[in-house]
Amino acid sequence: MAVKIRLKRMGAKKRPFYRIVVADSRSPRDGRFIETVGTYNPIVEKTEIKLNESAILDWLNKGAIPTDTVRSILSKNGIMEKFSKMKNNSVKKTKKVSKTNEKKEGK
Repeated sequence: MAVKIRLKRMGAKKRPFYRIVVADSRSPRDGRFIETVGTYNPIVEKTEIKLNESAILDWLNKGAIPTDTVRSILSKNGIMEKFSKMKNNSVKKTKKVSKTNEKKEGK
């Protein structure tokens, strides 16, 4: 099952308000979703964004793919940078572990 982090449109006609949700990629835009992880309101003078950072990072670690718009929102708030740092740290740890295993085996 492919999971995406995407926008779900809410609000009145000509007054959009979006929820940032985690959903199966096969479900419709405003259809079923797994979890709400934030909101995005582009109408107010200063764009209002509220994010549940820990939930978003958790879903990214599980393999959820953000859409282009959501990726842009996450990048502006520094979440994509934190995710890439977390990912790089875990890769470095696995490389260190594999090197120590090679030394123990006598290679």
